[in-house]
Amino acid sequence: MMTVADVAGFLNAYAPPRLAEDWDNVGLLVGDGGSAVTRLMTCLTVTPASAAEAIRQKAELIVTHHPLPFRPLKRITCETPEGRLLWDLIGNRVAVFSPHTAFDSAAQGINQRLAERLELQGIAPLRPLEERDGLSASVGAGRFGQVKNETTVVQAAEHLKRLLKIESLQYVGDPARKLRRIAVACGSAGEFVPTAAELDCDCLVTGETRFHTCLEAEARGLALLLVGHYASERFGVEALADVLAQHFTDLTIWASRDERDPLKTI
Repeated sequence: MMTVADVAGFLNAYAPPRLAEDWDNVGLLVGDGGSAVTRLMTCLTVTPASAAEAIRQKAELIVTHHPLPFRPLKRITCETPEGRLLWDLIGNRVAVFSPHTAFDSAAQGINQRLAERLELQGIAPLRPLEERDGLSASVGAGRFGQVKNETTVVQAAEHLKRLLKIESLQYVGDPARKLRRIAVACGSAGEFVPTAAELDCDCLVTGETRFHTCLEAEARGLALLLVGHYASERFGVEALADVLAQHFTDLTIWASRDERDPLKTI
């Protein structure tokens, strides 16, 4: 019998909690480690749609990138969307695990996978962790590397659109600018603009950022490619479902089929 604790143990080794940011809430957030698991769903975020899917499909465990709960709660009631989700999941005995920023920074986490899909060379963390507690200096927040073949902002944008299966993205900078070194940081990662510029990167690929951060990047001579928060991370939870399925061959594992990017364009 496979248990929630078995899956949690694997995930804690794959994306060690020590890699998570101090402000984050990672690990087993809801549930009993001793409960049996036969069906597992990954998702980017626990939403009414993805929670309903997990309950309908009789999943005993959700592995969600974004934590639920994220901040401490004083009460769990159906008066708030978060409380309603937790009440429904607990009532149906669905456990919740979140690796979040530990998975962002892991050796085979989201940022590493995105950098590899862009075929960057000499990939390294934007903010490496010190070698300690058995962790290699090759892990840390964000990634950057040299482009394999000469490219421009607009060519990199078109490549990302194909990779991430999106119809459009936003950018900052000269579309014809040649790119030699690219940084990546999934999600909302405008705080990496100074680091990417200091590392002589020509471009930062991220999900989203603030208007004034876009102005800062422009002033620093750093191009931005903003693919959307959802698109920058959703492929990662699909890949994680594959990793889990390869390790736990007796479990039924899938990435949520019902969750969607809440942002639309017209």
